[in-house]
Amino acid sequence: MEGCLCYKKPMIRVNEALDKILSHIHPLGFEKVSLLDGLGRVMAEDMIAPSDLPPYDNSGMDGYAVRSEDVRNASEANPVRLEVIEDLRAGFFSEKTVQKGQAIRIMTGAPIPRGADSVVPVEDTKKGDGSVLVLKASLSGGYIRRAGENVKRGDLVISAGDIIRPSEIGMLASMGKPFISVFQRPSVAILCTGEELVDVGEALDGAKIVSSNSYTLAAQVRECGAIPIQLGIARDRKDEIKEKILKGLWADVFISSAGVSVGDYDFVRDVLKELGVELIFWRVAMKPGKPVAFWMFKGKPIFSLPGNPVSSMVTFEQFVRPSLLKMMGHRQLFRPVVEAMLKEEIRKEPGKMHFVRAIVSSDKDGYWVTTTGAQGSGILSSMLKANGLIIIPEDCEVVRAGEKVKVQLLERNS
Repeated sequence: MEGCLCYKKPMIRVNEALDKILSHIHPLGFEKVSLLDGLGRVMAEDMIAPSDLPPYDNSGMDGYAVRSEDVRNASEANPVRLEVIEDLRAGFFSEKTVQKGQAIRIMTGAPIPRGADSVVPVEDTKKGDGSVLVLKASLSGGYIRRAGENVKRGDLVISAGDIIRPSEIGMLASMGKPFISVFQRPSVAILCTGEELVDVGEALDGAKIVSSNSYTLAAQVRECGAIPIQLGIARDRKDEIKEKILKGLWADVFISSAGVSVGDYDFVRDVLKELGVELIFWRVAMKPGKPVAFWMFKGKPIFSLPGNPVSSMVTFEQFVRPSLLKMMGHRQLFRPVVEAMLKEEIRKEPGKMHFVRAIVSSDKDGYWVTTTGAQGSGILSSMLKANGLIIIPEDCEVVRAGEKVKVQLLERNS
């Protein structure tokens, strides 16, 4: 009966549960991917600039490459006429040298020719026949982009652990990197259990409901950047659950939804124990999501999440999401948390940390927050409205309107 006694241990706090989980989580290995496939991934190596960018001084404008001393006194009232000796396009070097009284017509990005030390924008000139009138003075260095002003050879441009955004893609392309090394993405097997569940599109005969958790969890996994593997639905039969779990244990991470509470047909925990999976903890002092469990099997994390839709989503946010991000090499594992002024009173039972679905707004005075309404753990529509979770500590019983609370932002685009 030793296996049953572990479930009588008291609930642990959220922060303790998170610490236990993250202490068992380690980044995965590296892989090479094509440059564009690296978007949203995490760099696995430092990227050192192999050369200056730009590699040579070039024009920042369409105009004329000149000697600044020739046009230092130019104005509309006193224009300076220069002989135009060449048209220079981007992508070509000039073999000519700008001499006193001369100019070269130059396009944006073209290399600055020898002898020139300034570019006069075309709008500050008037074109003549084989010449140009300069209508405005230009200082040395004017409208010239210097070699290495973007990055210099040997600069650390992108660090291991940086997220690859479009700007990083552009810089890596500039440095001639068709392939890059990134952290691997974990595969995440997802199993939902319950005799009452059917998949999307199946008939809702009798007391059946659609397994929304199969899809919300897969979407949450994908949103993190990991790879969801949907194992489907297992009915409340031990042999069927065992078969599905054995398939899922080939993934880097295994997630089950439902089946770890204290009901007569909650077989997930029993099957996991029979397979030799190590239980790290079960039950967390939180609402929603108390019956969450965390296990380890041959170095692989296993999360047993509650079956109620909101409980499943909230526990994923608090425990699974940071774990997946850590496995993918991210440095920032957690959603932003802000202080906001509460618009209504909230009462709760002591002893559990509450995550209250909420609507966050902001103005010049800061953040404001109000609940989405009814907070039942089966009310999935409340998550549609929510762009944040109010975090109320375990020992707090009442938070009054006008008081400040901490809010975890879910970063929903509105």
